[in-house]
Amino acid sequence: MGSADWSFLNNGLDIGTVDRGVTAGIARPPGGGTFLYGFNSLTAAHGAVALFANLTNFAPMTKGGTIRGCIQRGPGGGSTGFSPFLFLCGQGTSVNDNAYLLGLSDDDPHRIVLRKGSVVAGIPDSEGPGVLLRSSESFAQGTWLHLRLDAVVNANGDVVLTVLRSDLQAHALGTAPDWLPVAGMPPFIDDQLGINSGSQPLTSGRAGFGFSVSDVTRRAFFDHIELYRQL
Repeated sequence: MGSADWSFLNNGLDIGTVDRGVTAGIARPPGGGTFLYGFNSLTAAHGAVALFANLTNFAPMTKGGTIRGCIQRGPGGGSTGFSPFLFLCGQGTSVNDNAYLLGLSDDDPHRIVLRKGSVVAGIPDSEGPGVLLRSSESFAQGTWLHLRLDAVVNANGDVVLTVLRSDLQAHALGTAPDWLPVAGMPPFIDDQLGINSGSQPLTSGRAGFGFSVSDVTRRAFFDHIELYRQL
């Protein structure tokens, strides 16, 4: 997808607060192309910037889908105060709306976390409100991770959430990924009764990627984002 296929969610931090865009000169994931999409916070404001796919039948999707991409919590002014993420089933066009977020927690070292909640909050930590799953393994700042989130809406209204990871060292971008379960993150059923997550499941919506931040000179990078919808 090209740049015209993405739109910013409303109520996000402005470009004078968080710079963003396609850039070169940053260390790429194995097999990555010339350019990445990056974020760089310029002030200590608290908030988020996020983009959603604005294509026909994707804005919103009538059911679930799958989103995949490489994510990095980049080196910068500190090791906490920010979190990058992918999201599915976003409930509106604002960063204040809820979604399923798969990203890298605002911890040092960080973990892969699946959270249900507002986009603006990102992944505050690996055990806080809305956290559904967290990886057993932790990772150092500057690590590229190739992640996948599937949200499959069943006929009864349950949403089955599956988190997968492909090892970039063994399967570089441009080759077939080998999607495997993430240790500590079994499939999660967000049941239509709202019992497992504490709220009703998100059965449709928008999808994309974003960056939540609360401090200056925090950076995150994305590459090779793919999006498919459930038919």
